[in-house]
Order: sequence, then structure tokens, then C-alpha cells
Amino acid sequence: MDPHLYAMAMRAKCLVPALVVVALTGWAAEKEPTPLFQGEVGLILPPVINAVPGVEMNVYFDNVSLTVNPANYVFDVTCNRGAQQVERWTYTPSDKDVGQFGFTLEMRDQSNAVIARAQSMIRVAPRDAGDGKPRSILIFGDSLTAASVYSQRVLDLSREDENVALKLIGTRGPKGEPNGNLHEGYGGWTAERFATKYTGVARGGPYKECGSPFIYKDGDADPELDFARYCREFNDGKAPDFVTILLGCNDTFSATDDTIEERIDRMFRHYETLLKMIRDNGPGTQIGCLLLVPPAATQDAFGANYRSGQTRWQYKRNQHRVVERMLETFGGREAENIFLVPANVNLDCANNYPKRTSPANAHADVETARLNNGVHPAASGYRQIGDSVYCWIKSRLAASGSKAKP
Repeated sequence: MDPHLYAMAMRAKCLVPALVVVALTGWAAEKEPTPLFQGEVGLILPPVINAVPGVEMNVYFDNVSLTVNPANYVFDVTCNRGAQQVERWTYTPSDKDVGQFGFTLEMRDQSNAVIARAQSMIRVAPRDAGDGKPRSILIFGDSLTAASVYSQRVLDLSREDENVALKLIGTRGPKGEPNGNLHEGYGGWTAERFATKYTGVARGGPYKECGSPFIYKDGDADPELDFARYCREFNDGKAPDFVTILLGCNDTFSATDDTIEERIDRMFRHYETLLKMIRDNGPGTQIGCLLLVPPAATQDAFGANYRSGQTRWQYKRNQHRVVERMLETFGGREAENIFLVPANVNLDCANNYPKRTSPANAHADVETARLNNGVHPAASGYRQIGDSVYCWIKSRLAASGSKAKP
């Protein structure tokens, strides 16, 4: 076998993830599918990573593995698009890149042995996906949504895109004039609260006093979820075209290795209730389940927020397990119009979380910058989440055949 042809075939294996065909003059052979395994490092990728020309998309290696120190390992990407850097694979597609491309990520140890392997598909939607028809989206979640930054990024990108006329619906937004940036974001909330909490105060009350925006009470009847009524009040009676959900942080924040499964079970029971609520009102509504984003990259951030009450490592373990379970539970449900939005892979947890500069210690002459928020990104990080949501919307428009007229 010509070694040069063999090397070319191996580097092209990302084009056909399950099968590599090596073609030589007068002979063809099929290789066995490359085995995928998480290993002890918990390597895991979403099945699809959406992208759009002109919008940067990343896979940060620490976000998709579970290691105390990712620098102890070698990450090796096989894909014929993008560039592998120290901490990430990064890719800003061009118009000629529309299509899909295989993506394989391996982790290697000091001996160069492969200790984990995962695969995904990079799917690039056309820049002109969408026909300019008005569409609505409900974005809801906890404090990450309440910050009103990633929703603003989705709105800004849609306003720059003549093919996407997106209306954000909701009763919350940034202080002052929302200017279209509406959502249902509530600090400290869980799936259970959205699905069950009724206080008599909703859709405008203080976070801690407010009940679910989707629960109504009529007369002496018990309070109940009534998404149809919510849509009548805030979307002209129409089911939203899109809904995105970003929950999980508060549901599992204080979990331990002993309690994490029960916490996720409880979260998912209520999450499924919310999915059913949306689907019963509008089966055509396309629902994006955002994979829970990872925390800031260092313990400094957790020390700043929680003193000695929580470690970054325990929260990262919890968050990683939520992602694994979301992939298992909500993946493969596209026939129900339920989709995974892999916001977790695209967030720079080292540079796009808040930092504070202060003396290294009481006697030091030098100052050092330390991360100082464990689970809430800086505006730059929120915008990366918004990029992931926008790319998912464009992928759904492309899949529906919705395209601007020439």
C-alpha cells in the first residue's frame, strides 16, 4: 500500500465518520468503524454542531472532557475544516463551506495512547437560509437568560440577517427599554419552578416572589400550566416557531456524586412537563434544549462567589453529568421537534468569564487577574451562547427548505 495514499485516507476519515474507504488502483478495502469510547476522561460530543458562514464556532476541549487538568493530555482533532489550537478547535465558515463535515476528537496520554474518542458532525447552514417571513421565539431559563445578553445577541444577528425576521416574546428583558429583547429569564430558577410554582404573582413580579409565567388560575380551579393562554397574551395567540430552554445550573448546583442522579431525575421530570406543555399547544414549534454550559475555568471564580462552599471541580462534574444525561434523554427526538443546542462546546471558560485584578497577596508588588464568577459568563461569553442559538435557528430554517428568493 502506498503510504502517502494511506495517510491521505486516514486524514479524510472525518468525511465519513462510521466508515473509511481506502481506494487504490484496482483494489478497495473497507475498514471497521472506528470505536468510540468516553474513557475515564468522560470525552463526549453532541451529535451535531451547527454553524453559519461568518459566525465563529468552537469546540473547547476542557468543555467536552472531565479532567482536573486538561493540559496533561493531548487533544487531536481530525476534520478537514477549521484549525486546532492549544485549547480549542475553531472555525469560521465561508459560503463555500455549506454542507456537513465529520469531526473526530481523540485524547492521548503521555505514552501517546488513545484514551478516549468521540465524533460529531459540523453542519454549516447557508447564509441565506430563511425567507424573511416573521417568526417568533420564546427564550426561557434561569439567571443566564435573565442577564439578557445572549438573547440580545440572537436578536442582533437576526436583525443583521435579512432572511430572518425574528420576534422575541416574553415579559422580561434588560432594564430600561428592552427594544425587542424579551424573554422569560428568572435568576435562581429550576425546571421544577417553571413547571409547578404558582404564587399569584407572575409575568412581571420580583424573581423571588414570582410564580411560573406559564401557570394561570381561574376562579376556584387549581392553578395549571396554560401555554395556550400565555401565547394568546404575548404572541397574538400563535404558538412560537421556536422555543429554547437553558436550565440545569440551579437544579444540580449543590449536588454531590452521591446525589447527582436523583437531582437530574427530578429536573428531567419537570423538564419533560415543560416540553409536553409546548408541544401540546403547537406540535410544530421547534424546541432547542441548550446543553448546560460549563463553569469558569478556575477555582478562583468559585472562591469569589462561594468562599469555601463549593468547588469548581464538583460543579464541573455535576454539569458534565447533566450534559451526558441530556444527550441520552433528549437526543434523537427530532421527530418530536426536540433538538439539542450544543452551547456547551462554544464557550470560552478561561477568557469569557468575568475577571478582577488585585494584588497577588497582601505583601506582593504585582497584581494578578483572577476569574471571579463561577457560573455567569461575561458579556463576551453570553454572546458565544447567542451564536450557538442563532446557528441552530439557521440550521432549522435550512432543514425546512426555507430560503431567500433569488
